[in-house]
Amino acid sequence: MMQENNDSILVFEYFTASGEKDKCIISEAEAMIFALLDDLSDLKIDLVINESYGDVVKDYENVNPILIDVDVIDWLADNASDFTKAIFIAAENNNNLFNIAKILEENNVKAYNSSSDACFKSSDKSESYEALSNIVPQPRTFRFKIDPKGYWKRAIENLHEKWQAEDPLTPLKLIIKPLMGVDCEDIVVIEKIEDLTLDLDRIFKPGSRVIVQEFIEGTDVSVSLISDGKKAIPLSLNEQFVELKDDKGTYVGGKLPFESKYKNEAFEIATKAVEAIDGLKGFVGVDLIINADEKDIYSVYLLEINSRFTTPYVGLKEIANFNIGKSIIDLIDGKISINDLDLSLDGEVEFKKSGDNLVIRRV
Repeated sequence: MMQENNDSILVFEYFTASGEKDKCIISEAEAMIFALLDDLSDLKIDLVINESYGDVVKDYENVNPILIDVDVIDWLADNASDFTKAIFIAAENNNNLFNIAKILEENNVKAYNSSSDACFKSSDKSESYEALSNIVPQPRTFRFKIDPKGYWKRAIENLHEKWQAEDPLTPLKLIIKPLMGVDCEDIVVIEKIEDLTLDLDRIFKPGSRVIVQEFIEGTDVSVSLISDGKKAIPLSLNEQFVELKDDKGTYVGGKLPFESKYKNEAFEIATKAVEAIDGLKGFVGVDLIINADEKDIYSVYLLEINSRFTTPYVGLKEIANFNIGKSIIDLIDGKISINDLDLSLDGEVEFKKSGDNLVIRRV
């Protein structure tokens, strides 16, 4: 099944390995795994992928395809011990990112990704908020449990009253999101506290945990970084295209590099945040907001850390003057230093979901 020498690297992306059929999800997943395969074309690869991709991957000379028809986490639990090294792409849904990292660690597989502990700390918005308090600017954040009797509503009203009293002249908006959400889905913006109704438990099931934050108006951006586990270096500032409608926030793509007078500040905040959480390594994305209120004390706020490959990778791959995937492997293997990387970009690129496709184009 695996290649016969220890030089090969186990590679997979969660959705393409598990046979996800939702075209909207799979277009992004395919773009990312094939970008990574292209970056790693000089290395021996054991690729775990759903058997429906058998014809697509048979032409890669350096790839040994392992075709499966089960959830990749189940497969990994049974087979991880056969491998020595791995690099993977997965998101936080259902703790997938944490669970995969944990299985690899328990089987002594060297991963070119963040540690399970770093994945957990980044995925849980309350944990990361605590870990980064006093290190970088973040919106005020509080954690709640949606209880079946509706006590959460009174608790949020009390919180709103307390926060509003600190700045009575500026109307306070709140944003409510799941403790461990992904791609800003299931978010609710409370424009006025009177809008807080029990309908919220249609969106967040009783028993679920959420965070409530002050809502900051501004421009959604992210910073893509590479980290060797100690030092992080920002690659690009990215504009995020987010559609907010019917209590759902949907990430539909982005453009990079994004020019802003706050670029250096965004880079500094993202770098500080990544270096503050032990075990973040490889490709890391940091979501931020550039504050629309220029009178506020902070121009840029950190929203969350994604301890994983994020969609801007497919855009960066088009314009980076170096091989991102191969550089991550060499960095973590100690073959190169993070200071040796040529991080220059050549051009601008936009990547956007259009129907069931992710369209990547130079602009």
